[in-house]
Amino acid sequence: MPIPPIIVMAARAGWHGQWTLLMGGLGPSDGEGNYQRPVSDHLQAVLPEQPPLIERPGERLPRLIVGRSCPWAHRTWLVHRLRGLEDSLKLLIATADHKAGRWRLEPAWLDNSSLLELYRHCGAPPSYRATVPVLVDPEGPRILGNESAQLVELLNRWPASQEAPDLAPPALTESILSWQTLLQPALNDGVYRCGFARNQAAYDRAETALTHALDQVEQHLSQRGPWLCGEHLSLADVCLFPTLIRWESVYSPLFGCNRPLWLYPSIWDWRRRFFALPGVADSCDAEAWRRDYFGALFPLNPGGIVPAGPDLSTLVNSPMPQ
Repeated sequence: MPIPPIIVMAARAGWHGQWTLLMGGLGPSDGEGNYQRPVSDHLQAVLPEQPPLIERPGERLPRLIVGRSCPWAHRTWLVHRLRGLEDSLKLLIATADHKAGRWRLEPAWLDNSSLLELYRHCGAPPSYRATVPVLVDPEGPRILGNESAQLVELLNRWPASQEAPDLAPPALTESILSWQTLLQPALNDGVYRCGFARNQAAYDRAETALTHALDQVEQHLSQRGPWLCGEHLSLADVCLFPTLIRWESVYSPLFGCNRPLWLYPSIWDWRRRFFALPGVADSCDAEAWRRDYFGALFPLNPGGIVPAGPDLSTLVNSPMPQ
């Protein structure tokens, strides 16, 4: 028996009210429905103090704590891998606890089983969100930094071997800043502006800006590649990669970023080339991305169904569709 239209309308109105309430906590917006990322308190990132890293045993080395699904943490993970910092900075991968809404540490570190406990153990004020990435020195213990943009720059100065690449040489400072000014709001944050838009007009604005940024990246790479700053791999590439490698797994099916990347042959080739760099593939886990995004963002996926997705190595290394 068909459900009476009035019941359907009432159910839709009720659900929309609840959805609006939930979205307020997940993705705050302005008066026009545009997503506005909350401003978080963070510490000024600094290099560790005494004793020198070279004198420390492994268990007393600082930890870079990341989460597999977080694109902001992925940036720092990539710098850690590309510069080969394993001997002076240990990596610790936190696990997303969807029910508790926090990051777990398994096994526990410094007798803390969650990131929230670790933040408090380090004396962080209650206003600091216990999230990744975070750089912690067990001497103290002390938080050395918890903001990704600062941390990638800090890790580029972190003590490393002579063979470690400089991802932000002085000659590229202006170019890197120019790319960050474009990519951060329109692309890296732009996918969230699409996914967390409250209405059609807000989504259209975000999607238009996103497409324009992709067009600019494509044009530049086709003329001045192979990397965003020309011949030199830089932090600009590092900060863009986490967004574009998640495209087909998360941002297209869940956030409505449906413009296929195969429309951009230079971007497609750039992503394939970056994925092939040593250590990069090990930092990419599409199954964890889908599990955390689709499992945690209830207002966007109330059924909780985690869809199947492409195998990254096959996707990235496959020839571009004609």
